[in-house]
Amino acid sequence: MPGPWTALRRGARRLGKPKPSDLGSGAVTGLFSIPEGMAYASIAGFNPVAGLYAGVVPAIVGSLTSRTVLMVTTLTSAIALTSQSVLSEAGLDPKDAGNVALLTVMVGVVMLLMGALRLGAVMSFVSNAVMTGFSTGIALQIIAGVLKDATGYGPRGHNKLHQLGDWLWHIGDWQLAATLTALATIAVWALARTVKRLRPVALLIAMVAVTAGVVLFGTDVESVRDIASIPAALPSFTAPGLSAVPDLAWGTVSVALVALAQAAGIAPSMPNPDGTRSDINGDFRSQGYANLAGGLFQALPSGGSMSRTGVAVSAGARTRWAGIVSGVFLALVVLLCGSLAERIPMPVIGGLILVVGGELVRGKRHDILLVFRTSWMSAGAMVLTFLATTQLPLQQAIVLGAVLSLLLYCAQSARQAKLVALVRRDSGRWETAEPPKALAPGTVTVLDYAGSSFFAELPRIETRLPATDEARGAVLILVVRTLPDVPSSAMLGLLDRFANALADRGGRLVLCGVHPSLVRLLERSGVAARLGDGGIVPAAPDLFGPLDAALDDARRWASARAPEQPRPPGSPRHPA
Repeated sequence: MPGPWTALRRGARRLGKPKPSDLGSGAVTGLFSIPEGMAYASIAGFNPVAGLYAGVVPAIVGSLTSRTVLMVTTLTSAIALTSQSVLSEAGLDPKDAGNVALLTVMVGVVMLLMGALRLGAVMSFVSNAVMTGFSTGIALQIIAGVLKDATGYGPRGHNKLHQLGDWLWHIGDWQLAATLTALATIAVWALARTVKRLRPVALLIAMVAVTAGVVLFGTDVESVRDIASIPAALPSFTAPGLSAVPDLAWGTVSVALVALAQAAGIAPSMPNPDGTRSDINGDFRSQGYANLAGGLFQALPSGGSMSRTGVAVSAGARTRWAGIVSGVFLALVVLLCGSLAERIPMPVIGGLILVVGGELVRGKRHDILLVFRTSWMSAGAMVLTFLATTQLPLQQAIVLGAVLSLLLYCAQSARQAKLVALVRRDSGRWETAEPPKALAPGTVTVLDYAGSSFFAELPRIETRLPATDEARGAVLILVVRTLPDVPSSAMLGLLDRFANALADRGGRLVLCGVHPSLVRLLERSGVAARLGDGGIVPAAPDLFGPLDAALDDARRWASARAPEQPRPPGSPRHPA
């Protein structure tokens, strides 16, 4: 695994010259980070300034080291909410700079370890149904988290669904000034969206326009300066509070998994313009470096942001310079214009985040319908994950989602495993058929196995194997082209048992289409010895060549050992 300095040097060598579109894109993305970063930090109970700083150092380091060129690494809503949940469960103050620094650095360490161990493939086991339920639940968390900012009424309830109902029930308690300001923000955003060229910066336009209106008319609403002051300074070094390491050990894994799961979808959606290939493990390491550096400079945990990356691409990003410029530009804005950012009204941020949450739900509507139409198991997993995300601490919801994904994978693998008979007609064509109930004496039967050899599927496969009671002189050719190089021990045990059962009754089992690594495993386990000479036919580029050869050998073997059986006139002697 390359070290951080090596990764930075490699990134610097790949930079080249920035394109004009990268400079403009970086400026737009940096400005967009002001309302989004502050709002995400605010809804999770963090100092809004930490949300701003998450768009500076992490964005620069992430863009320098990422294998996905256009990915912008910064704070996301899911990361903010998960981080707050982890700190609260550990009994730590989310506004304490030392706690935030420790959490961010530890998240970076976990990401680096996952990248070094090449665990990127783990993300492929998180089912789409679970991720859809989790993302929709996060969207509801986002909406419920800003209802007080948007309307001045803080809903009560032990979970987000209850809070949403309480908020609607107490509509008479909403503050008029705050509500109208939030509605004006949403209206300006919607109006800006009608102009195609303004869509990427519609949130920014809404923030600036409504903030100016509130200041001009002297509207009495809460502003950012009532929550926290924005220092006209760059983020300073902050040492992590190491005493809380044991309390955060497991929680940091949850935050890292949320961040990495979100970032994993960026590379397929935003391919590298320079033609280079993304690497999910390289992106894991890049986000680890970004958090290690950002944690020491007052940033909240960060990860690849789909929304911020989408803004950058929509604004014309072509190289990794866009992400670097976004971090530098944001730092300049904070340094030179911090006092202006303090005047942003909280109902404006509330309105913007209601838009973001609503857009997240809207963007998931097709996925939700697809999951409901796929299977009842997938729909159940999605609904359970959604309910867990709205009612449990997020790190517990993540664990539940991972367990549900595993159960879905096991159930679907077991259901998809198949055992079919292959029959060669006189024309030489192979056709599929149902496996016979029993092996008749002196016959050659060909079965094709398709599955992953997962132990959950084996009882179903074993019930479809033919009975061997009258299998004298019978040969069963089992085609195992899809069998993994390292199958489960349960599969090896099944093959061993069936081979012995056939041998005890005067028949034999032949494995066909066996890959070299699997041949070696069969030899080490002793299964090859029990199959005997010719019991393993290796795989070959010619798909049916090994099968034809195995079939000819099996017919000769069966002819030499099978007792003569009365046959109906015209029936084949050795059907396959």
